[in-house]
Amino acid sequence: MPSRRTFVKLAVGCCLAGAAGPLRAFASLNIGVGTYSYHGLSVDDMIVQLKALRVWEIEMSRVEFMLLSHPTDQLFRTTKEKLDRAGIRCVSYYAATFKSSQDIEDAIRFARLLGATNITGDADEDILKNIDKRLTEEGLTFGLHNHFFPYKFAYESPEDVLNALAGLSKTMGATADTGHFASCGYDPVDAIRKLAPRLRLVHLKDIQAKGGEVNVLLGNGIARIPEVMQELHRQNFTGLVAVEYEKEGDVNQDVAQEVAFARKLA
Repeated sequence: MPSRRTFVKLAVGCCLAGAAGPLRAFASLNIGVGTYSYHGLSVDDMIVQLKALRVWEIEMSRVEFMLLSHPTDQLFRTTKEKLDRAGIRCVSYYAATFKSSQDIEDAIRFARLLGATNITGDADEDILKNIDKRLTEEGLTFGLHNHFFPYKFAYESPEDVLNALAGLSKTMGATADTGHFASCGYDPVDAIRKLAPRLRLVHLKDIQAKGGEVNVLLGNGIARIPEVMQELHRQNFTGLVAVEYEKEGDVNQDVAQEVAFARKLA
């Protein structure tokens, strides 16, 4: 418990901060990594990079773990053992697209094997209802993922996401990708604000230009990353803010810069 002197100092500090501008929340945002960022590395080499950056929470979003790759349970067991030894916690599993009831059961099992409490992905409305039912029964949560594709995708705008979630339980939320919102021509700050009641997870990503998928370092594109972080602070968001950098080749230094940039704003 803080001493009276400490409490007075904090109170004075709050008053001064309020006079100077909006008060920033005491709690820092939870910065982690979306592991697709390291898709060019082995799991072992990825863990080396995460430990070097002191990143202790992740979303597992590597392609070989997604439903479309038909992974085996052993892959998840082995990876969980490696993450445990490194002190890294997988808080969310990115399953990608659900197409059947079997996909739902597989995703639940894979999330359990990783120790994750959230699953991220997308599905049509009928399957979303089944996801809601099963994940509610299992005590897990779901984040519907917005995405940019050259063709029309069902969930491009915050309204698309909210409309799909309307009528579903609190189990069902949103995993908001700032880069994909910008690619689709939507303001990421406005999107994060609108999704606040349903926001489960954030993919922190910056994009060179609307209509494309060229990733750039955070703060160097059109995704308004500093303002996104301010909005997350305003919401007192406590979920994972997962840095995600989609680029081929050696990305180790780039991801290190991205994590450092995000932490400065956290």
